[in-house]
Amino acid sequence: MTTAPGTAPQPKGTGTLVDTGAARHSRILGVGAYRPARVVMNAEIVDKIDSSDEWIRERSGIVSRHFAAPDESVIDMSEHAARQALEHAGIAPEQIGFVLVATVTHPYQTPASAPELAARLGSTAPALDISAACAGYCYGVAMASDMVKGGSADYVLVVGVEKLSDFTDPYDRGSAFIFGDGAGACVVGPSDTPGIGPTVWGSDGTQRDAITQKQAWTDLRESWQDAQADKNAWPAIGMAGQTVFRWAVWGMAPVAQQAIDKAGIKADDLDAFIPHQANIRIIDAMVKQLKLPADIPVARDIVTTANTSAASIPIATTRMLAEKEIPSGGLALQIGFGAGLVYAAQVVVLP
Repeated sequence: MTTAPGTAPQPKGTGTLVDTGAARHSRILGVGAYRPARVVMNAEIVDKIDSSDEWIRERSGIVSRHFAAPDESVIDMSEHAARQALEHAGIAPEQIGFVLVATVTHPYQTPASAPELAARLGSTAPALDISAACAGYCYGVAMASDMVKGGSADYVLVVGVEKLSDFTDPYDRGSAFIFGDGAGACVVGPSDTPGIGPTVWGSDGTQRDAITQKQAWTDLRESWQDAQADKNAWPAIGMAGQTVFRWAVWGMAPVAQQAIDKAGIKADDLDAFIPHQANIRIIDAMVKQLKLPADIPVARDIVTTANTSAASIPIATTRMLAEKEIPSGGLALQIGFGAGLVYAAQVVVLP
């Protein structure tokens, strides 16, 4: 599909999401994103992990990532993305019926980040955090959709946000180059027609060690004095890269295909494929396995944003819409997968 420069593409319009018979339908009404100002090139990462820019690019496709400022919190980043999403949706903060924040890097066990975000926006809506790592945003969209369909909320704010720079070991060769910071958000509300397809989701807790915090907080409490002497003892996030790569490449394409099938459409009907930005090779392998037509735009924000976990899909969606790479009203397949191991995929109508 080719369009004139600066002109938004038109949806294919060849597929319609299946009607599940819900009392009312739901859809994404608006999206927003926030990337911190500081851009960190590979050259800033390589010395601590005895690596090179070329090695990082070949392994992951990553050229740069954004790091939040030391005093910039996940709530700060969430607020930027949330306000943009609300404006895009044309929804006032007082109309929000629920706030869901997907994150694994809010540094407090309690309270959650969502209630504080709601307060900043001027809302007293019920609010909670979702701990589903890189699948968190898709989990949130599914939960928000069900709330809207069931009538427990008219408008739900869903945020995916991470400050992974706070929880990454800069000396870990397997993960130090992978992660970045950022936030993305959407507003889910009622629709006259189906706008969010059935979600295909699940977990495999037997592989919990594939991506995990290196120490439990309770273990850290017992050895805190030693941890102070060893600066690398911070309970950073570690990852068994090859295990995760194989699981993502061979396990997630069938999940994505199920989401297409349950939505009642074909791959040819899609106007965009927006997978979690984990690794460029994983993305390319999924495109190949799904046999996606060459005309379907594919998110590859991993190159300049790295892996922002729960934030990666809404960040990519917001950029692709803003740059007129994908059409408003078109169909997008989105899939998130990560620590847990957990996953979720659904086809959505783009706002």
